[in-house]
Amino acid sequence: MSRYILRVENLTMDFGGVRAIDNLTFKVPKGSTYGLIGPNGAGKTTVFNIITGNLKPTKGKVYLEDEDITGIKPNKAVYKGIARTFQNIRLFKSMSVLDNILIGFDRAAKYTYFEAIFRLPRFFKYEKEIRQKAYELMEIFGIREFAKYNATALSYGNQRKVEIARALATNPKLLLLDEPAAGMNPKETDELADIIFKIKKDFNLSILLIEHDMKFVNKMCDLVTVLDYGEKIFEGKPSEAIRDPKVIAAYLGDFTHA
Repeated sequence: MSRYILRVENLTMDFGGVRAIDNLTFKVPKGSTYGLIGPNGAGKTTVFNIITGNLKPTKGKVYLEDEDITGIKPNKAVYKGIARTFQNIRLFKSMSVLDNILIGFDRAAKYTYFEAIFRLPRFFKYEKEIRQKAYELMEIFGIREFAKYNATALSYGNQRKVEIARALATNPKLLLLDEPAAGMNPKETDELADIIFKIKKDFNLSILLIEHDMKFVNKMCDLVTVLDYGEKIFEGKPSEAIRDPKVIAAYLGDFTHA
């Protein structure tokens, strides 16, 4: 069995005449928190979209453990154990916090369509179980008191927590977080880091994250890959990345203040 939860091999993505990802290779060890970082436009979210099946690469392969999932459909990626959040939060605007999280449990439904239509006992039993699990997730994220609030009425930081909780409800083994600390103040960022440490341990997760906050990256990540214009310019520990000349040049000095 592979010691890596995710392997990306020789990945290339062209959009017309523009090469967004150029022969990218990296491996995410099981149980690790791995950072995919780089300046705006470096291709990070494109990599996420390829991993989750929203894009099919021009060349290269993506492996979840030892299984080739290149070009998998997004719904199938969820069934394989991949969950993600988005740079721009995507919550169901007309739904409560509770209902947004309950949607994440759909893939594990233990009743048939027939049982749901006719409201048979197994349907009610499962619905009770997942509501309890949803409340447990809200407790972890400190948002239980908002269960019946419209999800988009919450603060930005709490909306981000709802989105991560919904991703966890799918019972993933690999969680992809796209700028989870974006828009948060330092206190909220520290709180989120503590929550991510907890869920990683409690849910036996491997995490791949995109983030610009280098203090957050240094705290969270075991290893990072740095992209610039779709090309890997560094791979290693975050503490080493901030001293690498190519990384410093790519960020135009931003890292010197991290």
